[in-house]
Amino acid sequence: MRISKTLFTAFFILFSITPAHAVEIPAVFNFQGTGYGHGVGLSQIGARGKALAGESAQSILSYYYSGTQILPLADNQNVRVNVGHLLTQASIKSGTKDSILNVYLGDVGESLTAVPAASLTWKSGISFVQLGTSISAFIVTGKNSQLLGTNSAWSVRWSGTRYLDGLASTVSLRVNSKSVKYRYGQIQIKSVKAPIIGHRMEVTNTVRIHDEYLFGISEVPSSWPTQALIAQGIASRSYALSKVGIPRRACDCNVYNNISDQAFVGISKEIEPIYGPMWKAAVQASSTSESTGEVITINNLPITAFFTSSSGGQTETSVNAWGQERSFTTSVADPYSQDPVLNPRFFTWNRALDQALLAKAFLLTDVVALTINSRNTTGTVATITATSSDGKTSTLRGETFRSRTQLPSAWFNLI
Repeated sequence: MRISKTLFTAFFILFSITPAHAVEIPAVFNFQGTGYGHGVGLSQIGARGKALAGESAQSILSYYYSGTQILPLADNQNVRVNVGHLLTQASIKSGTKDSILNVYLGDVGESLTAVPAASLTWKSGISFVQLGTSISAFIVTGKNSQLLGTNSAWSVRWSGTRYLDGLASTVSLRVNSKSVKYRYGQIQIKSVKAPIIGHRMEVTNTVRIHDEYLFGISEVPSSWPTQALIAQGIASRSYALSKVGIPRRACDCNVYNNISDQAFVGISKEIEPIYGPMWKAAVQASSTSESTGEVITINNLPITAFFTSSSGGQTETSVNAWGQERSFTTSVADPYSQDPVLNPRFFTWNRALDQALLAKAFLLTDVVALTINSRNTTGTVATITATSSDGKTSTLRGETFRSRTQLPSAWFNLI
């Protein structure tokens, strides 16, 4: 059959501009997995299960941190906790009637002779605004505000009458629409240069590890068995001590108040209705004096006591997760993490990740295919590769992929 020249030309143009094999770009990828967190160190669900079975805190910790000793060490050092990261505005107000809010120019540290730039009654607050490379402080009383000054750093301390139960006055730190109350230590506000975006405020709460910091740790429910709470308190103390003296410029801190390190929520933990005193008592149970507490150690030094919510039935090693050898993070069986009664949310889970998130995680224009290349002996994904529509590939460690996409764990399969 003869094809006219005109028709032939039309077919030629059509097939010249249409890909022979158009690649479909999925809108989402589906995953199924088990466990929650990086899986390294103490399994919190595992600790709960062991405590319910009658094990002591020391037995639990020795199981999850192999080759360690629990010893009393000094824990009265101050730790600087980041409670506000990359901010442009924040405000502080007294949370207690008749208290005094003292505002200082600069970071006064632990100085006892620093003179405040302003002493405010409980009816006034202080608002901090990032302007260029510095921070302007405004005294706010009702609807009126007055500039106190501009500086690269400020400090805030508070004092006043005590409650009937003997607890000290509080301040409320407000960021956007969220307020958190702090009872102990002092607060610093500092201008720090951040990559790309320029200067931002870093807000820190400096508190004593022994009690002021540990009372505010909110890693597990206070209603859990006592020995599980004590184990968490010792792990949290050990982790904090391993970070003391290591300044991190990006946050003006030693530790963050979130999953980057460990959750710190100010006074809300210890004043929880009914259960708050149980957490406080667990912290005190591992105190060996007014300035020492039980610490997980190797060679008499505190370990960085990593902990995780739950695992895939076998805890992970630091080498598999982050490529760094830590002798105390050998993998051990963790069957309680697979108990649907103890771990109802994460003994199994399903997640859908959208195209944009995956492309960002792998630094590709898009993702058309995912391949799990290998697994660790613990069952976690060792490496995973993404392929884009233009044929480019990118490979990530399983834990890096989990962290970037916020999957619950690296124990997962592709559906």
